[in-house]
Amino acid sequence: PEMPPKAAQGKSAKNDASSKAQAASKSGGGKAKKKKWSKGKQKEKVNAAVFFTKELYEKLKKEVPNYKMITPSILSERMKCNVSLARRAIKDLKAKEMIRCIVHHANQEIYTRALKGED
Repeated sequence: PEMPPKAAQGKSAKNDASSKAQAASKSGGGKAKKKKWSKGKQKEKVNAAVFFTKELYEKLKKEVPNYKMITPSILSERMKCNVSLARRAIKDLKAKEMIRCIVHHANQEIYTRALKGED
């Protein structure tokens, strides 16, 4: 004589229902979690100067002629000023012969310090 399976009682009844749900999701393709898009890397906003202050100009005249490589982007990063300001600064320093040009290309100018004893 075969006995029918026992009816689950108490706590096990809940577990039985949840195990059935898990089995269903494992076998049948239940709704998969949608892939979330990453927010992407955000460059922190740098508060760049748009005008020369006396302090910035003095710092520029003191430090920049000692850099090995001088480009508008390097100046803008180190001096926390925008690139158009950096380009003007470079023109100014070149006019005063504090720096000299290595490469002058349409969209990239590279300068270096003017060595004493040259010219």
